[in-house]
Amino acid sequence: MNYTFQFGPVFDAWPLLLHGTWMTVQLSFMAMLLGLLLAVVCAWGKTAGPAPVRWLINIYIEVIRNTPFLIQLFFFFFALPAAGVRWSPYTAALVAMVFNLGAYATEIVRAGIESIPKGQIEAGLALNLSRLEVFRFVVLKPALKAIYPALTSQFILLMLASSVVSVISADDLTSVAANLQSETFRSFEIYIVVTGIYLLLTLAFTFVFRLAYQWSLNYPDRR
Repeated sequence: MNYTFQFGPVFDAWPLLLHGTWMTVQLSFMAMLLGLLLAVVCAWGKTAGPAPVRWLINIYIEVIRNTPFLIQLFFFFFALPAAGVRWSPYTAALVAMVFNLGAYATEIVRAGIESIPKGQIEAGLALNLSRLEVFRFVVLKPALKAIYPALTSQFILLMLASSVVSVISADDLTSVAANLQSETFRSFEIYIVVTGIYLLLTLAFTFVFRLAYQWSLNYPDRR
């Protein structure tokens, strides 16, 4: 094997790599926030909603969890335009990631909610709290603390899965790497660097989530 490593072309393109990294972080962070919000709403609907609501939520979860993320992405970017709904690659990627995370995180949040003793819920109602206040202050916060490890793993998987959005020309890190590879033909060097960036992103996201968890443990409950 006679191969000369040349990282110069890769490092010369650091502004493009930085832009791709920022787009990946931005896309993942927005999808995590919106996906978690969707999961909380769906989990509440599954545990306290009427039968038709639970039925619709179950259909949504089964469809998402039993189809590939790539097909879901293609649906939002290629199929919906046939119905007159046109989105940019970034928007289509964000919506697909939100719906994907929402389905998986719903079951995680629901499990956390159902782990809360019913006596705590009854005590909250006895204190004249509304059902929404009981859900927010008595159920949701301790439930999220209990399911932190599972949610963190799901968030990391979502961030790594965001590399798939490059197939619809979303300007993420993987898309930038593919473009650089076609221009410089330094595949080994480019993907070594990109692998390192994804590893650093995973460690950074994990650290941030751990800090958020520790903060939530120390933050006092206030109404």
